[in-house]
Amino acid sequence: MTERSVRWGILATGGIAAAFTADLVAASRSGSAAGPDAEVVAVASRSQESADAFAERFGIPRAYGDWNALAEDGDVDVVYVATPHSAHRVAAGLCLEAGRNVLCEKAFTLNAREAGELVALAKARGSFLMEAMWMYCNPLIRRLKALVDDGAIGEVRHVQADFGLAGHLLPEARNGTLPPSHRLRDPAQGGGALLDLGVYPVSFAQLLLGEPSDVTARSMLSAEGVDLQTGALLSWDGGALASLHCSIVGGTATAASVTGSGGRIDIPHGFFFPDRFVLHRDGREPEEFTADPADGPRNSLRHEAAEVMRALRAGETESPLVPLDGTLAVMRTLDAIRDRVGVRYPGEAPEADRAPELTPV
Repeated sequence: MTERSVRWGILATGGIAAAFTADLVAASRSGSAAGPDAEVVAVASRSQESADAFAERFGIPRAYGDWNALAEDGDVDVVYVATPHSAHRVAAGLCLEAGRNVLCEKAFTLNAREAGELVALAKARGSFLMEAMWMYCNPLIRRLKALVDDGAIGEVRHVQADFGLAGHLLPEARNGTLPPSHRLRDPAQGGGALLDLGVYPVSFAQLLLGEPSDVTARSMLSAEGVDLQTGALLSWDGGALASLHCSIVGGTATAASVTGSGGRIDIPHGFFFPDRFVLHRDGREPEEFTADPADGPRNSLRHEAAEVMRALRAGETESPLVPLDGTLAVMRTLDAIRDRVGVRYPGEAPEADRAPELTPV
């Protein structure tokens, strides 16, 4: 693979699949260092019509009307799984079973049990597996983490992050609300704010502090039993706290801050794909860090694609930027939050079986 293009397959044809494919194709055509020698060779959907339309849109040579055909395509080096997260376990599992490498969207799965099954399967097959947590691959987020790790603000004491959108303003809304069948409200599709949006605040906090020792949470639930908004307080044995919020009933600032014993870092907007952040060190003038224009648009997904291709060419089975242990830890925290607020998806085991490593509150 080091001497030829990395050949991608795209599994699913929704909005995030289109965005990823567009960024991958654009980066490859431009010869950008963030997306060299990538080739999208196949796409699959449950509908042949949908697969054909997607293939025509992006100039993809092969289109499959079922997932198995893509999984069995030996000319595909890595599959990007972009289904709703309720289908991640099945879709990614098919690809791993067939010997494909996988980049799987977040939330990685419905729960930690499913995530553990995928990780075990990848390790058994010797295949590469990575969660598509593009925030971790963002150059400015990597710079922020390096500053924190180097002690720029001292010992981290508190992390704050929020991500909320006004669901009633989405095109799919009817009479000022999302219909119960919408993926954000349907329990069968892993609906709710937490897995769709809350995964970002949780992942941001755990990028800096690791897995929490304790979790407290409260939610406003829908009639269908999914969370419309959730607030969580995570705590660590060393005394650090994280105050996190997600919502599908109101747009938030999507801001974040990291407070330490010697300063603070503020991301004023769009913390998971920032264009700038401000470092405040005690006794010093604030320093602003801005995105490098050469890194492309702030909403580009090409950085995670570049990390996958780097790892594949290096013969790695996981990424140091998005390690599998970190993905599993985030899933355990998401499970714990759902345990606290009473959100359970069809077919899941009892709550007590899902988050044994966190102490109930």
